[in-house]
Amino acid sequence: MRKQNDQPISEALKDMIQEYRLGPQLNETRVKDLWAELMGKTISTYTSNISVRKNVLYLSILSAPLKQELSYAKDKIKDLLNEKLGEDFIREVVIR
Repeated sequence: MRKQNDQPISEALKDMIQEYRLGPQLNETRVKDLWAELMGKTISTYTSNISVRKNVLYLSILSAPLKQELSYAKDKIKDLLNEKLGEDFIREVVIR
């Protein structure tokens, strides 16, 4: 006879993510996916590299004028991404 599952699948997945410490990697992947959605097609085409290390978002921008514009909006970018993620994951944005 099989045992009955007492835990919904959503809670089981949350427990698994916490147990295997997959949260930061999952959030990094979500940030990369959210970048194109939040910033639009034009900005995402000028973005060559997106990485997250120790809760710092590193962006490589190909256009100097766009790099300057985005440097003024670092706090807004951080707030938008954290709002979409539902937690305070990104602490700083570095534009290169």
